[in-house]
Amino acid sequence: MPDVGEGLTEAEILKWYVQPGDTVADGQVVCEVETAKAAVELPSPFDGTVHELLFPEGTTVDVGQVIISVNVGGDAPEAPASSAAPAAPASVPAPAPVVEEDDEPQVRQPVLVGYGVAASSTKRRPRKGAPGTAPAAPAVPAATVAVPGPAPVAAPVPERLDGHASGGARPLAKPPVRKLAKDLGVDLTTVTPTGPDGVITREDVHAAVAPAESPAVPVTTPAAPVAPAPEPVAVPVETPAAPAALGQSGVRETRVPVKGVRKATAAAMVGSAFTAPHVTEFVTFDITRTMKLVEELKSGKDMAGLRVNPLLIIAKAVLVAVRRNPEINAAWDEAAQEIVLKHYVNLGIAAATPRGLLVPNIKDAHAQTLPELSASLSELVGTAREGKTTPAAMQGGTFTITNVGVFGVDTGTPILNPGESAILAVGAIKLQPWVHKGKVKPRQVTTLALSFDHRLVDGELGSRFLADVAAILEQPKRLITWS
Repeated sequence: MPDVGEGLTEAEILKWYVQPGDTVADGQVVCEVETAKAAVELPSPFDGTVHELLFPEGTTVDVGQVIISVNVGGDAPEAPASSAAPAAPASVPAPAPVVEEDDEPQVRQPVLVGYGVAASSTKRRPRKGAPGTAPAAPAVPAATVAVPGPAPVAAPVPERLDGHASGGARPLAKPPVRKLAKDLGVDLTTVTPTGPDGVITREDVHAAVAPAESPAVPVTTPAAPVAPAPEPVAVPVETPAAPAALGQSGVRETRVPVKGVRKATAAAMVGSAFTAPHVTEFVTFDITRTMKLVEELKSGKDMAGLRVNPLLIIAKAVLVAVRRNPEINAAWDEAAQEIVLKHYVNLGIAAATPRGLLVPNIKDAHAQTLPELSASLSELVGTAREGKTTPAAMQGGTFTITNVGVFGVDTGTPILNPGESAILAVGAIKLQPWVHKGKVKPRQVTTLALSFDHRLVDGELGSRFLADVAAILEQPKRLITWS
C-alpha cells in the first residue's frame, strides 16, 4: 500500500480491477482504495503477470503492507503449469500456480510499491494445502478456482476445503472475520469460503447464520403438522417488519466499522468542536428577487448549457461579502499564535456522498466569473458524488458553504471545517407570508446560519458579514454595485 500523502496511514481496498493471471502494464490501474480523504486509483509500476492478490476487497491495509505481487519474468508460474496440465492455464491461468504450487519456485516477487517482498505470502499457502496432497494433483486446484461458487459441494471442494472437513487445518479468515464469527456463534470449520484462495469473508459468515437456524426447527418438532414451519422461518430474516424474525435470527443490532472518510470526518469534527470556540448567528430574509434572477439566468444566452441554481448566486454573494469583510477569510495558527489572513478564497462546498460527507473546494473562487463559478460547482459536486474527489481537492479550503435546505431543513448550527474561520449553512427556501411594501404577501423566504471561530472573528465582524450576504440575496443588483 503506497503512501498517498496527506499524513494518511491506512486505506481500504474498494475494488480490484485485476485477478491472478492477468497481464498488467506499467501505469495500468490495478485497484481502487479509499483513504480518509477520498477514493484513489493505484497503478502498477511493473509490466508482467499478476501473481497474487494478498488482501480481498473491503480490507483496511496499513501503508507499507504488500497488497499485490506481480511476476515480471513470466517463467515461474508457467513452468509447473506446463509440466502438469497444459489446459489448466487456459481456463484459470493464475490461481493454480499461485495457490498450490507456490512452494517450489521461490522466485523473488516484485510488489506494487518498494516496500520489499511479502514473506508471509509464500508461507501461508502451504498451511492450507499441507494435509498431505499438495504435490499430488496440481491440476485439481485449478478446477476448484474455476468454479468456486456454482459447485461448492462438487468433487474438487474436499481437496480445497479439507481443513474444514477433517479439522486438520485451520480455516483461513482475517481477524475481523474471526471476531464476527465468534460474536455470532459460527464455527468457521463449517463455513464454505468464497473469497480468493479459500479465504472466508464476512458475507460467508452471515450466510452461515440463517441456514444454521433453519434445520434447528425440524429437529425439535419433527411432527408432520409442524414441518412446514421451517420454510417461513428463513424468510422473515429478510423482512424486518416481523418481530419474531428479529428474535429468532438474533440480529437485533448491526455494527458498522468506522473507517475511511467517515472516520476522518468524525475526528475532524471532534477536534474542531473542542478547539475553536463556536458562535452561530442567524438571519431570515426575503430571497424572492434572487429566485427570479435564477430563472432569468437559466433562459439567458450567457449561461446556456450551465447549471444555474440558488446555490450559485449564494456562492457569488459569499465571495462579494468576503471582499467587503476580508478578515472573515482567515485561519488560527496555534503554534505561532498568529491569525493568518487569506488573500484568496478556496470556497468549500459540503457534499453528501455514499462514503460520507466530503468538503472539496473551488480553488481561487474569488477570481472566477459567474459562468466559471457555475462550471466549477457542477464539476465539484459531480466528482464528489461519484466518489472521485482527490485528496488535493479537499485541502486548503478557506470558507465553506453547507446547503441543508436541500433536505427541507430550515437551518442549523454547522461545525467549522478544521483550519477555517467560518461556515455558512443555507436553509430551505419556502413560500411564506411576508411583509412586502407594507402588505402581507406570499414571498420566498430562507434562513442563513453563520458559525465562526470567536478567537479571530468577533461578533461585529460576523454580524456584518452575515448581513452583507443577506442584503445581496435580498437585492441581487448589489452583486454589481458592491463588486
